[in-house]
Amino acid sequence: MQPKKIAELLRTLAEDKKAEDPVLLDISKISSLAHYFLIAHGNSDRHVKSIAAHLVDEMKKRKMPAWHVEGLTEGKWVLLDFGPVIVHVFYHETREFYGLERLWGEAKKI
Repeated sequence: MQPKKIAELLRTLAEDKKAEDPVLLDISKISSLAHYFLIAHGNSDRHVKSIAAHLVDEMKKRKMPAWHVEGLTEGKWVLLDFGPVIVHVFYHETREFYGLERLWGEAKKI
């Protein structure tokens, strides 16, 4: 599956769990880390964990398991590495504090 299709699938899956304000950034021209960042938030640590666990489970069912998962226990900032797409699921206040959209402001929003 192409990176953009993976990113769009992940955004849809996050929206299925009521992820707030999902933003898809094309970072392929400004970074070698990945092709896309998906950034979203939940309104409680339980909501954050639920969103992240749903993404991991659904992608595993599709034979695209996460390469790396961080922060799932705490539920403040969960990072999911799916290779060409890195997903950041934040607790609302944590997202505001770190402001990844500002840090990656040069990236094109999809």
